[in-house]
Amino acid sequence: FSSPGNLGEVAPEIKASERRTAVAIADLEWREMEGDDCEFRYGDGTNEAQDNDFPTVERSRLQEMLSLLGLETYQVQKLSLQDSLQISFDSMKNWAPQVPKDLPWNFLRKLQALNADARNTTMVLDVLPDARPVEKESQMEEEIIYWDPADDLAADIYSFSELPTPDTPVNPLDLLCALLISSDSFLQQEIVLKMALCQFALPLVLPDSENHYHTFLLWAMRGIVRTWWSQPQRGVGSFREDSVVLSRAPAFAFVRMDVSSNSKSQLLNAVLSPGHRQWDCFWHRDLNLGTNAREISDGLVEMSWFFPSGREDLDIFPEPVTFLNLRGDIGSHWLQFKLLTEISSAVFILTDNISKKEYKLLYSMKESTTKYYFILSPYRGKRNTNLRFLNKLIPVLKIDHSHVLVKVSSTDSDSFVKRIRAIIGNVLRAPCRRVSVEDMAHAARKLGLKVDEDCEECQKAKDRMERITRKIKDSDAYRRDELRLQGDPWRKAAQVEKEFCQLQWAVDPPEKHRAELRRRLLELRMQQNSHDPSSGVQEFISGISSPSLSEKQYFLRWMEWGLARVAQPRLRQPPETLLTLRPKHGGATDLGEPLWPEPLGVEHFLREMGQFYEAESCLVEAGRLPAGQRRFAHFPGLASELLLTGLPLELIDGSTLSMPIRWVTGLLKELHVRLERRSRLVVLSTLGVPGTGKSTLLNTMFGLRFATGKSCSPRGAFMQLITVAEGFSQDLGCDHILVIDSGGLIGGALTSAGDRFELEASLATLLMGLSNVTVISLAETKDIPAAILHAFLRLEKTGHMPNYQFVYQNLHDVSVPGPRPRDKRQLLDPPGDLSRAAAQMEKQSDGFRALAGLAFCDPEKQHIWHIPGLWHGAPPMAAVSLAYSEAIFELKRCLLENIRNGLSNQNKNIQQLIELVRRL
Repeated sequence: FSSPGNLGEVAPEIKASERRTAVAIADLEWREMEGDDCEFRYGDGTNEAQDNDFPTVERSRLQEMLSLLGLETYQVQKLSLQDSLQISFDSMKNWAPQVPKDLPWNFLRKLQALNADARNTTMVLDVLPDARPVEKESQMEEEIIYWDPADDLAADIYSFSELPTPDTPVNPLDLLCALLISSDSFLQQEIVLKMALCQFALPLVLPDSENHYHTFLLWAMRGIVRTWWSQPQRGVGSFREDSVVLSRAPAFAFVRMDVSSNSKSQLLNAVLSPGHRQWDCFWHRDLNLGTNAREISDGLVEMSWFFPSGREDLDIFPEPVTFLNLRGDIGSHWLQFKLLTEISSAVFILTDNISKKEYKLLYSMKESTTKYYFILSPYRGKRNTNLRFLNKLIPVLKIDHSHVLVKVSSTDSDSFVKRIRAIIGNVLRAPCRRVSVEDMAHAARKLGLKVDEDCEECQKAKDRMERITRKIKDSDAYRRDELRLQGDPWRKAAQVEKEFCQLQWAVDPPEKHRAELRRRLLELRMQQNSHDPSSGVQEFISGISSPSLSEKQYFLRWMEWGLARVAQPRLRQPPETLLTLRPKHGGATDLGEPLWPEPLGVEHFLREMGQFYEAESCLVEAGRLPAGQRRFAHFPGLASELLLTGLPLELIDGSTLSMPIRWVTGLLKELHVRLERRSRLVVLSTLGVPGTGKSTLLNTMFGLRFATGKSCSPRGAFMQLITVAEGFSQDLGCDHILVIDSGGLIGGALTSAGDRFELEASLATLLMGLSNVTVISLAETKDIPAAILHAFLRLEKTGHMPNYQFVYQNLHDVSVPGPRPRDKRQLLDPPGDLSRAAAQMEKQSDGFRALAGLAFCDPEKQHIWHIPGLWHGAPPMAAVSLAYSEAIFELKRCLLENIRNGLSNQNKNIQQLIELVRRL
């Protein structure tokens, strides 16, 4: 420029706020050329301390963005996880947002479904194509006419008019920041967890442009667990699983200084992507809407990782590596840049120009031990000025000429990416700083950043969890000594109750045997009731009894993670045989023996509470204990509150494979009281052998929290409650959907030999009998477990047949097409030996009819679904495939449509469900 003052004439399209900064830089360079070594001033003569207009504009921009997105109402009462999971009319349609206020909900819905397009903020305008510009022009004209020129902010009028309007797409990073600012801690955690599954870059430092009080998102990261290949220098490699918050890895930061012709985010994506498959982990300028101006997200620090898989063709680095990306210029976000220099092993600085201001900023880092690398585009900047400042920085930052890389338009991109990877590899091979996210949070606190985990409720809940878990040295010993009611007394009581129940169906049951069973049951229950809750159980009860809902939720999350960290019992048999019951010496099967060692979890503490309630209730019913002396009558109420907050509760006990009937019915009664008029239910269940993806399917479909992974998840059946929005409940015909995950109950026995088949068939009958809708998850087209076939036969006799959907999940190859019509017919025609086995058990003289003839199952009417593979690529760097997400949405839409159309059998209220539980 001939002078800094004419910048507005040569670049009139630049926003006012950006123009002021550009004028300041131009003014500085102009004074440098004139030899004037003066303090940094804006072009209008004010320095940074004197300029009060810019912060005011920033505050307004945040409020305007929140208003534009319809989020201003959530600044006091934050948006909750339960709000985002409600079933509404929009849950049944694949709609595109039409106005900016649709964008947050569209983003949450797609993210819940693990949709790779969740960050796309394109809107489909429901207006005439030529009407909108006229409206915009008239509005702008009216704005100019009535603007008071005496207003102090008049100089920034263009800054306001440039804000996104209802017909201007919103930058995805602005949407993310606005949504996180408007969400409570648990919704923030869910958003970040789903983003991690989609392989999106995660927000680490959330900027607050209004109050300049930035937040380090430690709590939001807590739930992320990753698995990667760990190869020691000597010895055999193995897969390791750990929390990303706790595991340490070298960190590499990429930042921009002033202006850069090269995109940091594109470069990061190229570094992270193996082979020629580019994955857009970091949103960048070449993506759709990537060039839209960021209004509130400058200052955002994003994080991603590389994790090795053990495959040489895919592993770019031999160990986990953390990558950090600062949005915006380091000069405007010095605090974030300071944090990155303290936690990173190396910082890559992309710039076209090094001015005097930036030189002073970097000079202040002379005490830092971090390695610095510059990536320049000299033909677009001031080459001589850059060289002059670089020569001054070389001794200050302890760098040499190998730390300066040049990338221009003619530079080969692949070679340049290889060079960046080589630099990172050299740093990894040398002694370097390794940090966890917790270490980063500690550094953030020292710099004055707010850490989301430091709130009083979260810390109180953490302290309570630690008082429980510090006593757990060995899981088996803790269960034996502290969770005493779940040992032999509960297993024996469950066996006696099963025998007692079977006597009710005998033609002429001997009264003496009945009395003996009743006596044994009372003895066992009295033995249980003689105990008091251990100190750990009492501490747990205090935690879930907190009057603060947030503190209660914090406590449950801390308990999940704390228990996952303690030493778990080693599996004594391979996962494939976990469901094989161990025979006694005589060859019979003992159903009271545990099927496989379970990891200690929250469900064990709730199971202990359930047994205290069961024992006490049994004695009251028998007249052995006055009702006025009950101590545990309030336990079902505590559990029902947890169910309402979204915690999955155990329906069928995984240790004894039986239902604690008094505990479950007591819990449902309390739920009925709390829901009052909104107690109409639809029960949806999933059945299938472990490892067929049924829990992942439910979690993706409805945003639920069922445990996944057949070798480490609980064994019992769990239930979770989903709320239907009040405006949609009348149309759908229910107020809530109770979802039941069968977990590892159905082992897939291939013959009818032994008690295992009968046990699995009974459990399948129970779950399907409770259900309005049943989803049967299959790994192969002929993989219908015999126990499920048996349950179909038994339910057909009763006349209760749920609406059912067979889901064939491709667990290996994304490209495998769905089953052809003849394959569907084969799926519904199970092998003859299974047919005959099931028919013999039910004593049907006419043999077993094909499954297609059992009920209204037409192979051509989409009772059978093909779900593509979950992953796009090879884990752990694979993202969820878009085809999987879209198929899950179609299945969800079909299920809700069937419920609305009354095809899911008769809906029931909670009282009817209680009666059905008792009968089944």
